[in-house]
Amino acid sequence: MDDFRIGHGYDVHRLAENRALIIGGINIPYKKGLLGHSDADVLIHAVMDAIIGALGEGDIGKHFPDTDIAYKDIRSTVLLEKCAMLMQKKGFSVVNLDATVIAQAPKLSPYIEDMRRIVANTLSADITRINIKATTEEKLGFTGNGEGISAHCVVLLKQTR
Repeated sequence: MDDFRIGHGYDVHRLAENRALIIGGINIPYKKGLLGHSDADVLIHAVMDAIIGALGEGDIGKHFPDTDIAYKDIRSTVLLEKCAMLMQKKGFSVVNLDATVIAQAPKLSPYIEDMRRIVANTLSADITRINIKATTEEKLGFTGNGEGISAHCVVLLKQTR
């Protein structure tokens, strides 16, 4: 019988002045960026958390603590590569991944396909198995008020060996 694992990831970061807005590995032109120890890529962080969770390995804070200077301003895609290596080392691959970014602004639809390619390539997955979408919260809550951006991700992994 095949071994399947499901993981869920969630992340949120506050929007701040004088920061780049990087989501899904893409630098998106916007008046504010996400505040965090790394590049604060909320989507990649949710993807990482989902994979680490599916593997039963805790969360991204355990693997990449924000108290470690080695991760200061690091590109989150570099950390996703480390998660991909852990996944492969444990003998798993992505069956499918579905993620949602919640942001009132900026509009993310022009960047979604590039985000999918980055995630698929980093995880050695077929792009048809990676889905990323964006939504607003109709001006409700902290994301709707433009205070921050959040992301959810669910992933299904299959043991390959």
